[in-house]
Formats: sequence, structure tokens, C-alpha cells
Amino acid sequence: MSYPDSPLTGPVGELTHMPQPDLLTQLRDGARERRLTRPKGPELASVEDLAGPGGVPLRRYRPGGPGLPLLVFLHGGGFVFCDLDTHDRTCRRIARACDVDVLAVDYRLAPEHPHPAALDDAVAVLAWARPDAVAGDSAGGFLAAAACLALRDAGGPLPGLQALICPNTDLTLSRPSITEKGTGYGLDADTLAFFAASYVPDPAARAAASPLHAPDLAGLPPALVVTAEHDALRDEGEAYAERLAAAGVPVRLRREAGLPHGFIQGMDLTDESAAAAHTRFFTDLRELVRASAQAPGGR
Repeated sequence: MSYPDSPLTGPVGELTHMPQPDLLTQLRDGARERRLTRPKGPELASVEDLAGPGGVPLRRYRPGGPGLPLLVFLHGGGFVFCDLDTHDRTCRRIARACDVDVLAVDYRLAPEHPHPAALDDAVAVLAWARPDAVAGDSAGGFLAAAACLALRDAGGPLPGLQALICPNTDLTLSRPSITEKGTGYGLDADTLAFFAASYVPDPAARAAASPLHAPDLAGLPPALVVTAEHDALRDEGEAYAERLAAAGVPVRLRREAGLPHGFIQGMDLTDESAAAAHTRFFTDLRELVRASAQAPGGR
């Protein structure tokens, strides 16, 4: 997914002024327009919109019969845009390819609802649905990881798997790939600064909000982490996987060569290498969700 350049200046991770409303409109309208140009995705046995805890809008995708594992999906979009419709095709494809029920979450967006609103919505849905897995791309990967940390700390039920696709894990934007891949690959460093400032306006609070900076990662669910070679977020995703593994959490990490950030969103339609990466992700996800559902204590 490509993002338009944002009118920001100054060091990476800092804003010289507040985000402009017209930029938000551009981002949100652009995401909806891209949704209209893509195929709908596979037909499923059932697709139902419903309200979750606190009225959070949800969409449940059922590919077939009863008793399938349940996966909660948290969409990307830099915490400020995208919704159930922009990621509808992705959720349909996960449901069909992985033979799982998918519960997509339309969490509250910044800057209207800054941190921790989106995280609170994610935690509430996970505690309510008690899924076998939680997955998310980009900002959704951030929320999936952060929600698992919050549930662990609260002693609540944890999903059996966290699947993180090109995840943002560090709002300080301090990893080398932010500079190395932060220009010319679709997701620019200044746009990331805009996202971070919209979600956590206070720069001093961004490290504490970031999963990568959590002091202890022990006791979290097994993880599938997929990064992309030409992604500004690549290093923080891989660093998070490495920290999970060091804490004793089972991790499957793969870097997709030659691909940019957001390849999971429709890039399979135009790029054979992206389509192959989708297949690898679906294969891994199906295997690991099944394993988590069958493990002692699974749903």
C-alpha cells in the first residue's frame, strides 16, 4: 500500500505542526478508492456485521461449517485510516485459505481517538471473543502485539497465536530501516512520523506505548512474524521477533525478499512474488492456528 507524502519536516519521529485535516481526508478517501478497484474476494458461507463489546463494529467471516478456529483480525492504516471495507478482501482470503472464522475489528481511529482507544478496543474484543489467534498488518500488527501484552499483564485469556504482518512495533522510529527504506518504497519516514504523532501525540510517551520497548516479553503467545525487505518497519518487526524468541516465546520469522510494506493488501493481483508470499503466509497461518486450537487450553 502506498501512502501520499505528508507535509512534514524535521527529524524522523517529530512533527513541526499538527496533522492537517486535508491529509487525513486524502488518506481515508484513497484507501476507500483502492478498495473499489480490487476484486471482492472469495464468496464465503456467511459474512455478518455485528457489534462487539462496547459497541465496537465487527465483521465475522465464516468459510464453512461449525467448529472452525477463530482468528481476530486488526487492520493496518497507520492508526488513522482503513476500516472493515478496506480489508474485506484480505479477511475473506484468510478465511478461505486458512479455513478459519475471521472476526475483523473496526477499532477507533486517531487523531480523533488517540492512544489508548484503539488498543482498548482490541483488548476488549480479544477478551470477549477468546480467539485461537490474533493477526494484524502494519498498525494492526502493533495493536495485536500490544493487546497480547496488555492481556498477559492483566492475567486475562490469551490467544494461542499472534500473527504480525509488517508490524509497527516501535513508535520512536529509531531503527536503521526507517532511514534506509524510508524514502522511495511507498511508506516514507515522514508519513510514519505523522502516524506516530497522530496516535501518541506526546513524543515522550511513544516508547512506553510500543511493544518493542516492553521490559519483559515472556509468557506471550507464539508468534508468526512476516517482514518485507523494502519496508521502513522491517527492522522493528524483526527486532520484536528476536526479543520474543530470547524471552522463550516460539517464533516463526520470515523476511519476504524484494517486497515493500503493505504487500498483503492486494499486491498479489499484480506481482507474482507477492502472490507467492501470500501463499506462504496463508500456509504458515493455517498450520499455526490449527496447532494453537488443538493445544491444551485451546478453544
